[in-house]
Amino acid sequence: MSNDNQVGQNGSLVFLKLGGSLITDKHTPRTPRPDVIDRISNEIAVSLEENPELRMILGHGSGSFGHFSAKKHGTRKGVRSKEDWLGFAEVWHDAASLNRIVVDSLQNAGVPVVCFPPSGSLITRDQDVISWDLSPIISALENELVPVIYGDVIFDQSLGGTILSTEDLFVHLALNFNPGRILLAGKEPGVWEDYPENKSILPEITPAHLASFEKIIESSGAPDVTGGMESKVKQMIQLVIQLPSVRTHIFSGEKPGLIQSVLAGEISGTVIHG
Repeated sequence: MSNDNQVGQNGSLVFLKLGGSLITDKHTPRTPRPDVIDRISNEIAVSLEENPELRMILGHGSGSFGHFSAKKHGTRKGVRSKEDWLGFAEVWHDAASLNRIVVDSLQNAGVPVVCFPPSGSLITRDQDVISWDLSPIISALENELVPVIYGDVIFDQSLGGTILSTEDLFVHLALNFNPGRILLAGKEPGVWEDYPENKSILPEITPAHLASFEKIIESSGAPDVTGGMESKVKQMIQLVIQLPSVRTHIFSGEKPGLIQSVLAGEISGTVIHG
């Protein structure tokens, strides 16, 4: 089902993700980048002020907060023992701690955000969403608020518990809301065509390019290129196959003003489209 008629049409709905590598120091546990977060918050505030028709669902990664504890406890693979559940709670706390920093910054910049923690409203089975009441998010959008979600622990009917990334959540939301664009802002300026030399960016990727993209990944010898780029690209290609009208932009949020420019329609980095 699609709720785009209720929350804005003509491509006015945008999903924006702030990558964990962008808003935290991923090499040091639980270390945010407050100057970067505040700068991006201000760019978002200006974008909304300059374009009153813009509707946005904002997501962010967990970076050096959730990823360290999640890796330590293996939470994404499943939660069974008492020790596993203690780890589940630790990952929840880390993800929520970063979310509070991000939300406080956005509020201070004047962005009318309301957070919807996935752990409190979403149920999966084998990491597939089977229950998520989106009515509150719809109401927030209809009243010109900015819903915020983030990668979070999830109660799973088969695995006990697991983790869904922001991209996992965006895919489900996109199938319901049909946004015009999905913007993934990280540290990388796009998808590298020549990883690890990193001299050339792929300007676009389509489903027809998937085979050649997989060869690039294979030749790199890295199972998780640039912090999960392979997974991001494959997810977005699969989404484009289902929703050909959606365009995903993978670009860098490091350059001041670029997130604001992309929100205004500028093309930067790699574009995934049908």
